[in-house]
Amino acid sequence: MANEAREKHLLAGLDERARGFTRMVSVEPQAEAFRASLQYEAHVVVSADADSPSVALADLARRLHERGYTQLRSRLTFAGGTYLGTQKRNQKQKEDSSASCAGSGGCLRAGQVIRRRWSAAS
Repeated sequence: MANEAREKHLLAGLDERARGFTRMVSVEPQAEAFRASLQYEAHVVVSADADSPSVALADLARRLHERGYTQLRSRLTFAGGTYLGTQKRNQKQKEDSSASCAGSGGCLRAGQVIRRRWSAAS
């Protein structure tokens, strides 16, 4: 795998009860893929294996949207051992599932939009 650096993102938004939250998301290499995971209260949400950290994070956001989480945004805070938390350009806004998943293929398009935004910011 070309990039084995572990990433940590700060994820914020509203949970299924419209309460604000902020939690750390770990994106770690798993064999030939990456997986993002979030622990919030008694729940652990894990993405599917993905080809890149950004795809894993987009899948995690999709899974959270399916559970009723909204207004999700993330900020890359660690890449490998480097702290990036004070850099302002690394915050990403996630589209709400109600808007991005409407119609056929909406979630797929939302994932593609998020990947393009992340690639452009890198």
